[in-house]
Amino acid sequence: MADQKPDLNENTNVLDSHANLQQSSAASAREHQLQENGMEPVSLWVILACFFGVLAGGAVIGKAGGFSYNNLVTEGYTTGPIPGGGVEEVQPLPIMDVFTKKGSKIYSAKCQGCHQPNGLGDGANFPPLGNSEWVTMNTSAMAQIILNGVMGPIEVDGRVWNGAMPGQAAGMTDVDLAALMTYLRNSFGNEVGDVISTEMAANAFTEYKSRAAGAPVPPPVTVEELKSKYMVDLEGEKVDPALKVDPETLEPAQ
Repeated sequence: MADQKPDLNENTNVLDSHANLQQSSAASAREHQLQENGMEPVSLWVILACFFGVLAGGAVIGKAGGFSYNNLVTEGYTTGPIPGGGVEEVQPLPIMDVFTKKGSKIYSAKCQGCHQPNGLGDGANFPPLGNSEWVTMNTSAMAQIILNGVMGPIEVDGRVWNGAMPGQAAGMTDVDLAALMTYLRNSFGNEVGDVISTEMAANAFTEYKSRAAGAPVPPPVTVEELKSKYMVDLEGEKVDPALKVDPETLEPAQ
């Protein structure tokens, strides 16, 4: 049977090897226990001493009034405005400019679908508003056409149109009607140069409601009714187009 080699070299001293291993393990253990300079844990007594020191100092300052609101806040002091963060003052504008701008928005929402953005109509079913005698002449007739709508043949700028325009009163206020009428009378080539006041528009709404006679919505007006009852100007105080007003409140500028 062949000789087998021992696990250890024959020259290895087992006792010396074990002793060296034990010394290495002990040194490694000591190295793990060492802390870097300045990283040693703070003593509990030091923490407690600092805590009670801060507590005692706060009590002394508080007793002397150091935390008193009256001592910390100057009487009558108010915060100044933030640079560049103040509310911009609204500048007054001529009422003509204010009403035409507002009227333009109302026209876009209620009228331009039929009469087109340029106010010239579609050439087939909807008449133009530019150079229309129903827009530039009697304000009462114009207001009732807007509020009630109009049905049947109507001549506009030398041409007869036969259709049905629905009323636009729903959702409109006195200011809306005044602004829309002012815009139409001074746009699309129309140059009347006047401003329809909110008082005039309110009187138009009064007449509109009287036509309803209790019904939710009055029927559209006809040309015959317009000519017999509304070929006049709306009652109410007229407004100087150059009058400067607050764009939001419409109050005259001081």
